[in-house]
Amino acid sequence: MSNNNENSTTSSLQLIPETVLKKKHDLDEMKMKRAAAAQPGNNKVFSRKTKAIKIIKPEKFLSRATSRINHERRFKRVNKKGMQKRASNSKVVEDQIVTVEEGDERTLAVAEGEEEDATTIPRANNSVGANIVFAIRIRNEKRAIPANVKRALGRMRLRNVNEGVFLRYDEYTRKGLHLVEPWVVYGVPSKATITDLLKRRGHLKIDTQRVPLTDNTLIEEHMSDYNMLCVEDIVHELHSVGEYFGQVSTFLWPFRLAAFSSKFQKRVLNMKDGQRGDYGDVGESMDDMIRKVL
Repeated sequence: MSNNNENSTTSSLQLIPETVLKKKHDLDEMKMKRAAAAQPGNNKVFSRKTKAIKIIKPEKFLSRATSRINHERRFKRVNKKGMQKRASNSKVVEDQIVTVEEGDERTLAVAEGEEEDATTIPRANNSVGANIVFAIRIRNEKRAIPANVKRALGRMRLRNVNEGVFLRYDEYTRKGLHLVEPWVVYGVPSKATITDLLKRRGHLKIDTQRVPLTDNTLIEEHMSDYNMLCVEDIVHELHSVGEYFGQVSTFLWPFRLAAFSSKFQKRVLNMKDGQRGDYGDVGESMDDMIRKVL
């Protein structure tokens, strides 16, 4: 009889799995830590994120200082004497092999010709004679950038890396771009590229807020005083550098683009932006560079 009673008592009790008990123990421990962290003076002990100590080698400080000094010397030299090697006062045109894009006015005329000549078109290697350029900041060495270069980039609204803006290309802008040429890449965009930029990366500056360009009503509401009602009107004003080019460029938030090099290329292969020749004035080849970062 006693054995039967013990078996019936054991069967009536429900055994709790060990995983459930362990989970309950972990929850209780987490509650205790949160309660302790809520008390003043214990935030550092029970903080969730602990910042790892990053050790910077002395060689890094020396390289940053040397780079900053060299860029400052270059800035003063270009400001005083102008560009001596990379810049040209005349338009340089060369034949380049390109892919014919639908809607690009530069390649449509060539596409109507013979098939073997359809991918070879003349392109300008610089922006001499153009009225508009699109500039992208490609370097972000904060501790190695001189103050005068930083101010020049700020005047162009290129305060962050991988941001691009439309600029009226006159003598003042050309000199400013020459001063910061190692930090930017710029060239002449086509009308089709301007349209792609606005439709895929376009944001507006409304009441100091970054608002995505998703509807023409935003343009009509804030730019109707300048006879602009849709994206096509803004594209036409930018491409033709019209009377209200300054208002339109200010109305557009700087374009946030992708990086030219991936993290794998930068960290593993040690490829840094702005140190492989892809900087400065690229002329009409800017369309290809913009398509890489859209």
